[in-house]
Amino acid sequence: MSVSERVRNVVEPVVAAQGVELFDLEQAGPVLRITIDKPGGVDVDDLARVTRAVSHALDEHDPIESQYTLEVSSPGLERVLRTPRHYEWAVGKQVAVKTLPGHAAGRRFTGTLVEADAVGVTLVLDEPVGERVTLAHRDIEKARSVFVWGPAPKPGTGSKPGPARSQSPKGAKARAAGPDVAPAPGPPSQPPSGTEVPSS
Repeated sequence: MSVSERVRNVVEPVVAAQGVELFDLEQAGPVLRITIDKPGGVDVDDLARVTRAVSHALDEHDPIESQYTLEVSSPGLERVLRTPRHYEWAVGKQVAVKTLPGHAAGRRFTGTLVEADAVGVTLVLDEPVGERVTLAHRDIEKARSVFVWGPAPKPGTGSKPGPARSQSPKGAKARAAGPDVAPAPGPPSQPPSGTEVPSS
């Protein structure tokens, strides 16, 4: 069993017990990134609670031999799509896909994801309008969902609050963006970075 599989076996039931879903788990060098979600979006309390529970479980089971930093965050408005499960989640949504160099169909596509399975995905493209393209997972270099901005809010309705902050164990900082809704017009805000906990 790989380190990634051992980590997932530890983390997934812990996250589920906290009432949220494990959207993604990725180890990039010394950083273990865990992305969580739930209907309506996660908040700073969810991030702090899950960080405490996951940190405790990893300390107990010790699936990673080397030192690492734990990051727990929300997916944000636009989500990176890496696994077949991610693409299944994105069916019916707007996505942007970049294929590996030299792909016969082209390099960049934007459109509505209409089909996704273990082999690949099918998009109805924005340009040329209505044209369909099917891509195998192995041919995709990177992909993400595209948040479609709605109309500007009416005057006097207020704006989206800024990131919430909370302290989690070991002095880690938790930050969450709140529900996935379009903010009021204004300068772009920095995306949430989630919670970071260095391993002991």
